[in-house]
Amino acid sequence: MTAVETQMTYANSYTITHEETYMTQEEDWDRDLLLDPAWEKQQRKTFTAWCNSHLRKAGTQIENIEEDFRNGLKLMLLLERLPKPDKGKMRFHKIANVNKALDFICSKGVKLVSIGAEEIVDGNVKMTLGMIWTIILRFAIQDISVEETSAKEGLLLWCQRKTAPYRNVNVQNFHISWKDGLALCALIHRHRPDLIDYSKLRKDDPVGNLNTAFEVAEKFLDIPKMLDAEDIVNTPKPDEKAIMTYVSCFYHAFAGAEQAETAANRICKVLAVNQENEKLMEEYEKLASELLEWIRRTIPWLENRVAEQTMRAMQQKLEDFRDYRRVHKPPRDIANAWKGLEQVEKGYEEWLLTEIRRLERLDHLAEKFKQKCAMHESWTGGKEELLSQKDYESASLMEIRALMRKHEAFESDLAAHQDRVEQIAAIAQELNELDYHDAATVNARCQGICDQWDNLGTLTQKRRDSLERVEKLWETIDQLYLEFAKRAAPFNNWMDGAMEDLQDMFIVHSIEEIQSLITAHDQFKATLPEADKERMATIGIHNEILKIAQTYGIKLSGINPYTNLSPQDIGTKWDTVKHLVPLRDQMLQEEEQMNSLKQYEQNIINYKSNIDKLEGDHQLSQESLIFDNKHTNYTMEHVRVGWEQLLTTIARTINEVENQILTRDAKGISQEQLNEFRASFNHFDRKRNGMMDPDDFRACLISMGYDLGEVEFARIMTLVDPNNTGVVTFQAFIDFMTRETAETDTAEQVMASFKILASDKSYITVDELRRELPPDQAEYCISRMTRYVGPDAAPGALDYISFSSALYGESDL
Repeated sequence: MTAVETQMTYANSYTITHEETYMTQEEDWDRDLLLDPAWEKQQRKTFTAWCNSHLRKAGTQIENIEEDFRNGLKLMLLLERLPKPDKGKMRFHKIANVNKALDFICSKGVKLVSIGAEEIVDGNVKMTLGMIWTIILRFAIQDISVEETSAKEGLLLWCQRKTAPYRNVNVQNFHISWKDGLALCALIHRHRPDLIDYSKLRKDDPVGNLNTAFEVAEKFLDIPKMLDAEDIVNTPKPDEKAIMTYVSCFYHAFAGAEQAETAANRICKVLAVNQENEKLMEEYEKLASELLEWIRRTIPWLENRVAEQTMRAMQQKLEDFRDYRRVHKPPRDIANAWKGLEQVEKGYEEWLLTEIRRLERLDHLAEKFKQKCAMHESWTGGKEELLSQKDYESASLMEIRALMRKHEAFESDLAAHQDRVEQIAAIAQELNELDYHDAATVNARCQGICDQWDNLGTLTQKRRDSLERVEKLWETIDQLYLEFAKRAAPFNNWMDGAMEDLQDMFIVHSIEEIQSLITAHDQFKATLPEADKERMATIGIHNEILKIAQTYGIKLSGINPYTNLSPQDIGTKWDTVKHLVPLRDQMLQEEEQMNSLKQYEQNIINYKSNIDKLEGDHQLSQESLIFDNKHTNYTMEHVRVGWEQLLTTIARTINEVENQILTRDAKGISQEQLNEFRASFNHFDRKRNGMMDPDDFRACLISMGYDLGEVEFARIMTLVDPNNTGVVTFQAFIDFMTRETAETDTAEQVMASFKILASDKSYITVDELRRELPPDQAEYCISRMTRYVGPDAAPGALDYISFSSALYGESDL
């Protein structure tokens, strides 16, 4: 007999259940694949503990339920009596082992729904929990049968009977009925009153009650702790499968004890009857002498036809009557008295049998009434709360449609239960007609069920109306979401293009080119009012969505299913565009001014030939000893100095304008630094064309304190000359120096600085840090840098690259 099959022996006194009943339980799992996180947590703990309670017989256990069954070996140990497992570690070995276990389960008449070996091997938690629930249901719950009810209903009826005498205990289901812990404590006390003092338990201490039951069950009943008290109390509706699994352990723990108790009671009853018979035989002779007097007294007793209210009382009358006939009846020689007595006793016997048949019918109907009521109340448990939920208020359109389909399924289920309600009402009516002694209780319970049934119908229709209303509203919102996406996408693309154009660098060589750019920019600005209208229309669509949601109390998820763009994105980009427009105006105006100045400068330079000609004429006049010119007061010195001053002035003006532009674009550097960079560039711009070749650029960097290797210089060239033009422009030079000297350093700059201190090595030593950095900062680096593990590592080498990345949040220290 396997580890799990041993539990089946406790059900010997009950009827084996039908496969259809079992399959109904299993299909519940298939409909619940999307587990509530709290339920999943409870199932993990409960199923793991249940498995370990059986695996410990094989000397092993599991810790992670979806991981430890993946190779199939422990699953086969759980089931036992299986073919020899495959010992390989390849995926197909694992699948083969799991398939052997699943085949064994199927051989026990279990139909596995949507559970395959691949899902178990892949560690699918939902499928793994479903498989374990199938095993628990088949081997621990399926064969529980109490008075023509099986599996779940049989276990529920057993619990109800055992806990019926206990105060504050009303077991109607396998979820909320167990939250206060009293039902578990009542089960234990009913079978082992020595373990729990039930009178000291309080309903307002559910955690204490649950923990008491868990600890007692684990210590004295060998039932492992499978649940957490806090999880059960804090969950609105505890997981039904977890509770059923745990409660079934109590059934199996106490079933054997109940069988022994029943057997002992049967023996005691037989012995008691035998002892009573012997006593009656001893007293027979004494009673015979008093027979006539006894007949005189007995006839009025036999003529009494006052009926009792209960079956037990009537059966007691019948038992008294049979005792009278068997023990007290005198010898036949008292013929006349005997004959009269027999006539009376015959009528009395007929009356007794008639009353007993009536009461048997009443007891049968009453038990049937209770059973159907319990089944109905178990089904309706929690339904009113579910129907009253407003989960649709925060659901998406897809979720609303799923809720509608689920509600339609519930409506079908509700209609199917109508017959049971009618049967309950019919049985209650018959009990009243047969004058049942506890008819008041029956009527109250029947009325409660009928009132609840009417309320369920009202709530069902109300929820349907609400779902249909919200679905229509969500369809409108969904259409608006789609319209927003269709309008937002092209408008967003337009803004991206606009921002790209507004920030695009330009190089012009003439006034005509800059004028062309200004004209194009003016044309762009003319389109802004129309673009703003499109923005307002797009935002208006979103505002309509918000208005609908606010008016009808719909909770939006904040996510448009058709686009990642939000109104905030549109607004932010639009503000950026508006901010960039005046900046572009300023840049174009400055560029126009700069081009005009440079053209003016070029005109002055071009006039140099005239100055040279004047110098020649002046030289000839000097050589001819002509020192005065009556036609003008200007000397050659005046002309030369004026021309040079004009050239100097225009150059200074151009320099000032360029500095204004650079100061505007360069962030984090001072005017003094900017002047220093310009002076260095001008010095190494040997061709005076506003560009440096690579050799001149290298010399410029060296002059500014850079210690460059070939690799480092190549890296810098990719930054300043990304298109491999072979030259470095002044703007590229300024951008590079701005990044190098700005107040905000980057991780790459810090790495480069460490590399300089480390003499181009990929690591740095403790001595180098202490030599190059102040003591506090050196010790800070030493305490936080990790050991360098590269192939070129030296003793004590430290990794400054990961340390630099961590400083800027790019990795963990």
